[in-house]
Amino acid sequence: MSQKTTLRQFLKANEANLPAPLSELDHLLHSIARTAKTVHAHVTRAAITDLYGTAGSSNIQGEEQQKLDVLANTLFVTTFRESNLVCVVGSEEEEEIILMDNNDAEYVVAMDPLDGSSNIDVNVSIGTIFSVFKRKSEKGTKPKVEDVLQKGTEQLIGGYVLYGTATAFVFTTGNGVHIFTYDPKGGEFLLTHTNLEIVKDSKTYSCNEGGFLGFTEGVKKYIDFCKEEGDYKARYIGSLVADFHRNMLKGGIFIYPSTQKTPKGKLRLLYECNPLAFIAEQAGGKAYDGRVRIMEIEPESLHQRTTYYVGSANMVDKALELIETHE
Repeated sequence: MSQKTTLRQFLKANEANLPAPLSELDHLLHSIARTAKTVHAHVTRAAITDLYGTAGSSNIQGEEQQKLDVLANTLFVTTFRESNLVCVVGSEEEEEIILMDNNDAEYVVAMDPLDGSSNIDVNVSIGTIFSVFKRKSEKGTKPKVEDVLQKGTEQLIGGYVLYGTATAFVFTTGNGVHIFTYDPKGGEFLLTHTNLEIVKDSKTYSCNEGGFLGFTEGVKKYIDFCKEEGDYKARYIGSLVADFHRNMLKGGIFIYPSTQKTPKGKLRLLYECNPLAFIAEQAGGKAYDGRVRIMEIEPESLHQRTTYYVGSANMVDKALELIETHE
């Protein structure tokens, strides 16, 4: 069996394609990878160590926090603070931005520390999602919320970690999408997919059809189109990272439209939709809010929500066509 490439070896070999100095991005990505290993260890032992269940608190969205939500948030915030590279973090679990007490640092992180946490207790795959930007404010000054409120087109790195049957670390720096799989035996993330491409057409759609009656007419028409074609398959896990990862590897579209209950959509633009949109586009896919390219939306607030259509390019195009025609 041929020896697999480690994360550090990969970054060194691709130094010319990195959007920032190797020493900085190597340190930052390794910090994320190291913390992901710690989260992986906690996830695999959650039932044994009493980390299942709620933490007795809610996040800014009013969602009940799970014990692992709180733990993952603490671990990643600590990691970014200790990296000395990050000046400010925006997290799903925190109402306001988190200052890292390092005004000379140049990088900004937006993250969902543990996506899909409602599935923790039932052993369904969950994940971490993150974006990395360069700050907009002057180096040496106190960071501002505007440093986090950047369009997706400004991302240096978009990535996620999937904690499933295997733990996968997936990211792009704007030069293709690469997947590293954690090897518990050696303690390393090893390259298992490079320059991943999502097929342009597929027969899989991922959508919570429990809200069908509240969907707009165009979305209903697209769901009907998939059903009337006969050989389409509905596959919906309910963990964004898990649904997205499956479609990246096998093709498909993920849909989270507006409903009567959530007229602006449910997913968060900054730390869920933008990083996955960056990855989807780098793999040849598309990501829209139904009309506008996700990465071109100007963020107005830290926890801004959006509708979301992401995945195989031709499937996204068909959904947009029906939305435009019927709305």
